[in-house]
Amino acid sequence: MKTPFILPIAATFLAATVLLAQEPASEFVGLAKIRPELKSRRVGSYDRSGGNADNVSGVADGAKVNIMEVKGAGIITHIWITLAPGADTLNRNDVIIRMFWDGKTFPSVEAPVGAFFGNGWGEAYNFVSAPLAATPGWGRSYVSYFAMPFSEGARIEIENQSGRKIDALYFNIDYAEVPQLPPDLGRFHAWYNHQVTEALPGGENEWGLLGPSGKNLDGKRNYVFADIKGRGHLVGVNYYVNCPSTMWYGEGDEMIFIDGDTQPTLNGTGTEDYFNTSWSPKELFQHPYFGYARVNNETGWLGRTHLYRFHIADPIYFAKSCRYTIEHGDNNNLTLDLASVAYWYQDTASPLPRSFTKQERQPLPAITPSDIHLWRDAWRKAHGNSPTLWGNERQP
Repeated sequence: MKTPFILPIAATFLAATVLLAQEPASEFVGLAKIRPELKSRRVGSYDRSGGNADNVSGVADGAKVNIMEVKGAGIITHIWITLAPGADTLNRNDVIIRMFWDGKTFPSVEAPVGAFFGNGWGEAYNFVSAPLAATPGWGRSYVSYFAMPFSEGARIEIENQSGRKIDALYFNIDYAEVPQLPPDLGRFHAWYNHQVTEALPGGENEWGLLGPSGKNLDGKRNYVFADIKGRGHLVGVNYYVNCPSTMWYGEGDEMIFIDGDTQPTLNGTGTEDYFNTSWSPKELFQHPYFGYARVNNETGWLGRTHLYRFHIADPIYFAKSCRYTIEHGDNNNLTLDLASVAYWYQDTASPLPRSFTKQERQPLPAITPSDIHLWRDAWRKAHGNSPTLWGNERQP
C-alpha cells in the first residue's frame, strides 16, 4: 500500500547521491559556488576624506570605541586589527575587545585583544593558526577567520584600559550580509579567565617528588577554561602558563564535564597530550589546529609558555552545559599563573561568567636568576650553611 510513496523518495535520494558523487571531494569546491543571496560588506577605519589617515586616532585611556555597529543579519568572516604604539609601550593585555550579538546589552565575547588573537601577557610574538593569527612587525596585527553569525545586528567594541592613549587604531571587519540567517547557525563566544592557582597543603608534588600522589576524580579544584550553560560546541582555547618552578607544569589532565556529568565526560592523560604533543616539549611548533607559539628558555620549565588547540575538525558538543577544565599539575598540586581564552558556539547569544579588572588581569612577574640565587642561599642556611654544600644534598 505504501510502495507508491516510497519509490519517489528513493528516486530523489538516488538522484542526490549521484549528484554529490559527481562533485569533486574538495573543500575548495565551495569557493566556486555562486551565492546570489549574499552581499559582501566591510566596516573599517579608512580615511573618509580619501587621504591616508586610515585610523581612529587618540583613543583616550578609559574610552570605548565601537569599531562595528550594524543592523540586520549577517556573518562576520574576517577581522583585522592593529594598534600603535607597539606592545612595549601599549600593553595589549589592557586593551579589551567585546562583541555583542542580536541587540543584546551583554557581550558574548570579552578578552584582552592580545590574548584573544594569540599573544599572552601583553607580549608580542608571531602566532599562526587556522582561525587566529598575530603577524610579524613591531606593532603586530591581529587576524581572525572565525565565522561570527548574527541575526539582529552586531556590535564590536574596543576599550582602552592601558593607562595611556592609543595613538592609532586600525581595523577592517568583513562580513556577508544575508536576507535571513539560517536557524542552525550558533553565536560565537569567547571568554578570558585568569587565576593564580593554589598548591596542595602537602606541597607541589609534581612527578611524585614529595611522596605518593593523590587522586582527582571530580575536578572541583581544576582551572576552568569555560563554564557554559546551554546548547552548543567548543571550538578551542589559547592557554597561557606562567610557571614559577623548574618542574614540568603539564601533568594535569583536561577534564570536560558535559550536560551535568559529575565525573568527566572526557578525561585526558596530561596537558601536553591534550595539546597534541607528548613528553613535556619545550619547542616552538605551530600547526593550524594546535601548537606551542611561545616557550620558555629558562632552566627546566620555568617561565612562560603559550599552548593552543582548536577543535576545528573535532568540536566538542553539548546539549545543556559544558564545564571545560584542566588540572594545574597532577591532582592540582601546583601554584601557577594561568590565563586563557576559550572559544565556543551556542544556539543563542549568552552572557559570560564574569569580567576581569585591569588589576585582576595582571600577570605575576618573572622568576629571575637573582630569585633562584636567593632560594639557594636560603636552602644552604636550612642545611647547616656548610661552605661545601653543592645544592642537591638530601636530608636524612
